[in-house]
Amino acid sequence: MLEHVPRWLGAAFRPLRAGADKLTIGSAQLGHDLPRIDLQSPAFADGARLPPRFTADGEGVSPPLVWGPLPEGTAGLALIVEDADAPAPTPLVHAIVWNLPADLHRLEEGAIRRDGAGGPDGRDVGRNSFGREGWLPPDPPTGHGAHAYAFQLFALSEPIDAGETPGRSALVRAMAGKVLAAGLLTGTYSRGEDAPVGPVGAAAPALG
Repeated sequence: MLEHVPRWLGAAFRPLRAGADKLTIGSAQLGHDLPRIDLQSPAFADGARLPPRFTADGEGVSPPLVWGPLPEGTAGLALIVEDADAPAPTPLVHAIVWNLPADLHRLEEGAIRRDGAGGPDGRDVGRNSFGREGWLPPDPPTGHGAHAYAFQLFALSEPIDAGETPGRSALVRAMAGKVLAAGLLTGTYSRGEDAPVGPVGAAAPALG
């Protein structure tokens, strides 16, 4: 959709960005100096460009993710993906998944999709910023520069009840006081400028 935005218009809005300080992982409600989860993707390295297949310029499927050991006492996981460079007051939410099982250590390509009332293992996909369940493919305005897409994984001390198909605010409220550790992986994407695809991510971490 935003590939049709004129380059001059995207460039005019280039200084307008939500800011990394507004990402969920920095929320005071969730705590500070959290232990780190090793979050990676076999499809792209941290800080590298997302392959087009995961964006609105390609198939638009969600990328694969893998993560290493979780802290003792982890009862479930939540994933939030946000665009810190969206030309908006707050980051644009691209995906929410909550109540992922504690013994899960990966999400396959295309796993973030509409699931209605959730999966048989308890996981559920929430609403992105367009009010829809599932993965919102990156679609930055042409000429706006590189956008950083933050994949944020949270280990939780107990299962949470965030309501039916929650958005970011409802999920953060439900997670408050329950976060044991967090992981952050960033992929970038842009239109209208030279930006070769970066190296594929490092080897997947050992799964416990």
